Amino acid sequence: MAVVIAALLPVFLLIVLGVILRRTLMRLDTQWHGLEQLTYYVLFPVLLVQTLVKADLTSVPIAGVGGALLLAALAMSLLCLALRPTLARAGVDGPAFTSIFQGATRWQTYVALSVSGNLYGKAGLALASVAMVAIIPMVNVFSVAVLAHYASKEKRSPGAIAMTVVKNPLIWACGIGLAINLAHLPLPKLWHDVADALGGSSLAIGLLVTGAGLRLKGMFRPSLAASVALVLKLVVMPVLTVALAVWFGVTGANLAIVTACAAVPTSPSAYVLARQMGGDAPLLAQIITLQTILAAITMPIAIAAAASY
Repeated sequence: MAVVIAALLPVFLLIVLGVILRRTLMRLDTQWHGLEQLTYYVLFPVLLVQTLVKADLTSVPIAGVGGALLLAALAMSLLCLALRPTLARAGVDGPAFTSIFQGATRWQTYVALSVSGNLYGKAGLALASVAMVAIIPMVNVFSVAVLAHYASKEKRSPGAIAMTVVKNPLIWACGIGLAINLAHLPLPKLWHDVADALGGSSLAIGLLVTGAGLRLKGMFRPSLAASVALVLKLVVMPVLTVALAVWFGVTGANLAIVTACAAVPTSPSAYVLARQMGGDAPLLAQIITLQTILAAITMPIAIAAAASY
């Protein structure tokens, strides 16, 4: 447990620093919006590509790790859709449901990569890279489709939905990085020097932006929708993923990393997508805030339990 907490502490301290900076040195929304755009469209895609390019996938149980996370994300998506009629009867409208969906299915990649690297170094990053390929493309496609169906005032055509997915830089980054890795395509040293610098800054800036985007007002009075998203992401998702991973024969450090990837809070980029496509962005901000705060407690417990399995 002490090792896990030590690995998580720098991550959550950077998030706390983002909260402090947002209220002191950098109070303007435009300052953080610029960093958010830079991270989402440049720094983070480069980090994804570089992590996948450098990952030694031959030493990773791809079928077990990727299969468990892929099936868990798929099962959680189907569970959310199955809960839609019940939530509607409880007063949760379409835009609010999309926030629950994103809050339950998406993952905070900055935290996952930071924790994986802190715990197991290059091997941890290789495992996390498999998680990225398994989760990011599918969950992004599902999120866009759910938002288009339940949140948009005007129903979007399949072509418009497809274009939203095609323009997603994270999906492109996963595809490019995986293709380069599998093709064993050599890249010049200059690329690695630049990509390592950009990727390293991506984690730190991404965590600061995550902290700056937290909305602390009203967090002690979570709505029904926020509470559902909390339970689904921080409790059901890790339990479901670990069960699938054990079924696939994943153990030890591999199981700990799978658990870390499943137990992270949802992605702040979900908030950006909600604003763009008519989702309940204020609700999603509350979900992200509550999940990030509570994950500081739930993640060490989940990872330590999985590591000792």
